[in-house]
Amino acid sequence: MNRLDGRIAIVTGGAVGIGAHYSKALAAEGARVMIADIVDGKELAAEIAAKHGANSVASVVFDVSDEAKVKKLVAQTLERFGQIDVLVNNAAMYSTLPPVKVTAIDVDLWDKVMAVNVRGSFLMVKHVAPHMIARKSGKIINIASGTAYKGLPEFLHYVTSKGAVVSMTRALARELGEHGISVNTLVPGLTLSDTGLKNQAHLDQARAKVIATRAFKRDEYPEDLTGALIYMASSESDFMTGQSIAVDGGAINI
Repeated sequence: MNRLDGRIAIVTGGAVGIGAHYSKALAAEGARVMIADIVDGKELAAEIAAKHGANSVASVVFDVSDEAKVKKLVAQTLERFGQIDVLVNNAAMYSTLPPVKVTAIDVDLWDKVMAVNVRGSFLMVKHVAPHMIARKSGKIINIASGTAYKGLPEFLHYVTSKGAVVSMTRALARELGEHGISVNTLVPGLTLSDTGLKNQAHLDQARAKVIATRAFKRDEYPEDLTGALIYMASSESDFMTGQSIAVDGGAINI
């Protein structure tokens, strides 16, 4: 039996990049997956359906920072699958962000990063949690970044947003624990995905330095993250909440 048989998962930002690997990994373990992304996920959904059946997946184009669209996504997921067991808060602005000094960050850009990376996760929990509370169970997995623990120059907006995600996890774990809902954070290091590779300026600046800090002296790939994700989504982690798991080759200690 697969570890996630019978479970329904929403993956925000689940159509491309690392999120697509999350979507495929969850489906491979038996979950039925709602791919929710500002990018159209129909192609990925078709790939998953071909492997795991037509009822294994659906996709919705939406903006995680828009509350009305978040509410609609939750309603569509319940209509399509009947319940929500796992929420992966993966949607974030990163690959389109060039390095920029704090003195040059545009306020509108700062607000947009916070709207997607922080408000988006909050809105998803706000509207998914009531359904998990009613069922007295659920898994919320927030996606942070190792940069929140060690800092990164010229990415203050992004690093700050991921620090907020870590704090959000700790507060939510305390609030939702009485309802049997676990809330944890997956903390990737610099990961070479199809979207991450688009941020060439950041890669040029950080790649060699990051590898030098790792115990495992190699690049990180999306496949390195899926084992921890499945563990956090499964019953194997039922007595774990409020925690952050770093999967970064040993670059940081949490």
